[in-house]
Amino acid sequence: MSTYVVTARKWRPMVFEEVVGQAHITTTLRNAIVTQRLAHAYLFSGPRGVGKTTTARLLAKAVNCRNPADANPDNTCENCREITEGRSFDVLEIDGASNRGVEEIRNLREAVRYAPSKGKYRVYIIDEVHMLTKEAFNALLKTLEEPPAHVMFIFATTEIQKVPATILSRCQRFDFRRMSVDEITANLKGIAAAEELHVDDDALLLIAKRGDGSLRDAQSIFDQVVSLCGKTVSAPQILEALHIVDQDFFFRVSDLMKARDTRGAIALVDELLSRGHDIGEFLSGLIEHFRNLLIAKETGSTELLEAADVYRKRYAEEATSFTVADLLRFQRFLGATEAALRWTSQPRFKLEADLVQLVTMQRAPEVAEILQQIEQLKKNYPDSPPLPRRSPSPSSPREDQPPVLPTTAQGRRTENADARRPAVISEKEVQSRWDEFIQHVRGRRISLGSVLETSRLLGIEGNTILIGCPGEFQFSAIKRNREALAEIFQSLFHVGARIEPALDREEQEGQGGEGKPDESASEAEHPAIAALRRELGAEPLQ
Repeated sequence: MSTYVVTARKWRPMVFEEVVGQAHITTTLRNAIVTQRLAHAYLFSGPRGVGKTTTARLLAKAVNCRNPADANPDNTCENCREITEGRSFDVLEIDGASNRGVEEIRNLREAVRYAPSKGKYRVYIIDEVHMLTKEAFNALLKTLEEPPAHVMFIFATTEIQKVPATILSRCQRFDFRRMSVDEITANLKGIAAAEELHVDDDALLLIAKRGDGSLRDAQSIFDQVVSLCGKTVSAPQILEALHIVDQDFFFRVSDLMKARDTRGAIALVDELLSRGHDIGEFLSGLIEHFRNLLIAKETGSTELLEAADVYRKRYAEEATSFTVADLLRFQRFLGATEAALRWTSQPRFKLEADLVQLVTMQRAPEVAEILQQIEQLKKNYPDSPPLPRRSPSPSSPREDQPPVLPTTAQGRRTENADARRPAVISEKEVQSRWDEFIQHVRGRRISLGSVLETSRLLGIEGNTILIGCPGEFQFSAIKRNREALAEIFQSLFHVGARIEPALDREEQEGQGGEGKPDESASEAEHPAIAALRRELGAEPLQ
């Protein structure tokens, strides 16, 4: 009975030409072998399942093969067979995650002194090298910089940013790229033909997209599907086996948006969850759906879409129902929904609410249509005079300040009264309503109203209100609150004004008497006493 071998191992590339999607790397390595310009250390970086370790083994076989052909290993000599079977003493594969300490690296430094047993090079392949500790990297530096002539290091990593710069500078770096859906599909199609399996193109496309750029992941999914479906595999079977959201769900969302059917949107969410689909996967697919519509709309072609032919035709037809502005808004909105799902405790409620909002979302007008409508209005009314610009009056607000529009009858009467009021303040009116002003101030600030009661109105100069203060305390209090007093004054008299305090000399002389020195004035001459009165309202003891 033959032992089953998974597809990823059974169909592992045996020569450089079989490495999928990395021609820029394999061509460089083959040229280096032919011209004998091999480096002592290589660093392979890239996402998982794209051929880093496979290429490292091919390089190890190629440099140790006894009968190489066009820089490829012949895979028949003793050295190649030992390396393929993993029993060669000249090629050592080390897992960086489980051998990450400084002691393991010290042991490696001791081992590199020994010459290879059969081949030309002693090759050390360290997978996931970024897992080594800082001390281990430091222990490796000297050996990596000046290794023996028979030693070659090949490092592989999925997180290149974690590898120290001192290591990077001592290696030739090769960046492996993610594989396209077409490349993965072609590889799986060849494997299916060799295995005598009947897998339709739509099924292969679903598997390739599920692999997300990783050939190894796609081959593992391929094994899973074949185990479930047998020799014949179809797209509906893969949807059921992998629990993938059917593409028809996304086209149903588009139909609901055109019909503005909120009830259907809620029913769709219920159906989605009753089938056990993941909400995050559904949103990701819906964003891709609107992306496909955008590409079809802008390019007028469906060649860039990773979709089956039947869906390509539907995208070409559906794209005419939406504008580019709408499709961009839909993608931004769904992206925000996808991000918000990470923090919500009720993802179903969030999806229902946002899907209803998406279905009822108003369509964005095209800028070209708006400009066209403006031009049409100009043609229909060519003799319309431009709107007059009113020159600002001294009491009117500046252009950068929005006018306050009254909405009540009382507000309209106030507006009319303000329009008739002169811009210059009437001193007679202010004097007659000064007590009223003080009461307004007391209603907002009792202490400030008390200060005004002990002061008096000296006069008005233009739009400046002069207030006489009997002492330093009143003067300081009014000066600190000038803006608040001006605001209250404007709310009462409907005219802007400046409030300026001044020491009332007549009041001071009346309090001091004829020829009698003012004791408080003499005390106020000291700076400390003046500051206490001005800032804290201090009064002399009686």
